[in-house]
Amino acid sequence: MNENLLEAREELKRLEHILYVSLKYTRTVDVLINALHRLISIFDLIILALLEKAQAEKRLETLPKSPALRGTTLRDIYPEDEQLQRYLSFYLFLRTVLKLPHKKRQEYRRHVTLIVEVDNATAEIDSDNLLNCEKFVHRFLRYGYQKIEGEEKE
Repeated sequence: MNENLLEAREELKRLEHILYVSLKYTRTVDVLINALHRLISIFDLIILALLEKAQAEKRLETLPKSPALRGTTLRDIYPEDEQLQRYLSFYLFLRTVLKLPHKKRQEYRRHVTLIVEVDNATAEIDSDNLLNCEKFVHRFLRYGYQKIEGEEKE
C-alpha cells in the first residue's frame, strides 16, 4: 500500500479529532484554521501519491517540489478526469483561503465562523462547512485508493 495514502489516512484521523473533539470544546477561529491546514495536508499527501503513480506510469519525469505546483501538474496530467479536477479546484481554493486575511464571527460560540474575501465574494467557513469538507476529503481518499491500488480500502 502507498505510504502517502497511509499517512493521509492518519492525517484524516487527526482532522476528525479536531472536528469532533477540539472544536466542540474550543470554539475559536484558530481551531478552524488548524482544521483547514489538516485538510490541505491530506490533499497534499493524496496528490503526491497520485503523482508518484503517474511517474511510475511514465506520465511525469520528476515530482514538483512545491505543493501548489504538484496540484497544477496533476491537473495537467489528467485533464479528462472531471472528478479529479473538482478535487483539485477545491484544494486550490483551500490554499487560497488560508493565504488571505480573515475576519472572525461569533468566536467562542456554536457558530464560530472564519470569513475571507475571495475574488469579489465572501467565503464563510464554520464547523458545519468543515464537516462537509471532511466528507469531501473522505471521498478524495477513496478516489486515491481506487486510482492507485485499484480497489477500495477502509
